[in-house]
Amino acid sequence: MRQTKWLYLVTFIVTVVFILYTTYANFIYDPEASRFLRHKIDLEHVSLWLTVMNVHIVAACAAMLAGLINFSRRLRERSAKLHRLIGYVYVLSVAIVDLTSGYMAPSSTGGRVNSIAFNFINMIWLVITVIAVVKIRKKKVAEHRRWMIRSYVFVFTNMFTHLITAALHNGFGVDYTLSYTVSVYSTIMLLMLLAELVIRRLNDPVRP
Repeated sequence: MRQTKWLYLVTFIVTVVFILYTTYANFIYDPEASRFLRHKIDLEHVSLWLTVMNVHIVAACAAMLAGLINFSRRLRERSAKLHRLIGYVYVLSVAIVDLTSGYMAPSSTGGRVNSIAFNFINMIWLVITVIAVVKIRKKKVAEHRRWMIRSYVFVFTNMFTHLITAALHNGFGVDYTLSYTVSVYSTIMLLMLLAELVIRRLNDPVRP
C-alpha cells in the first residue's frame, strides 16, 4: 500500500509539472513553435500543422490528467460512475492524440524512420487501450488495471523523447536529428519496460 501511494505521488508531481511546462512552452512562450519547426524540412500548411499540434497537445494533457485521476483508489471506491466517465475521456483523448499524431508523423524530424516509429506508437497505444476497455467490460478488474498501466505510460512519450534528445544533443553534442531519432526508439523500449516494471512491483506481495 505504501509503495502504491509513493508511486502515485511521484506520477502526480511529474504529470502536473509537465503539463504546466508544456502549456507555458507551447501556448505562452513559443506559440508559433519556431524552435521546434526549425528542425522540419519543407513543411507545408504550417498554420494547419500548428492547429493540429495544439489539438494534439491539449488531448495529450487531457489523457495524462484523466489517466492519473482514474488511478486513484479513492475515486474508484467512492464513485464507479465517475471513474467510468473519466475513463471514456481518457480513451477519447488517446484516440485524438493518435489521429493528430498520424497527421503530423509524415513531417517528423528525422524523416521516414521516425514517422514509422510514431505510427507504431499510435497503433500499439490504441490497441493496448482497447484491450484495457475490453477487460473491464468483461469484469476482469486486475487485468484491466495492468493494461491501463501499459496504456498510460505512453502519455509520457513526448516527455521522454525530449529529455533524451536534450541529454544527447546538449549534453554530449550529438547531432540534433540523430539525437531525436535515437530518443524516439529508446522511448518506445523504455516505456514498455517501465510499464512491466511497475506492474511487477505493484503485484509483488513480498515487497514492503
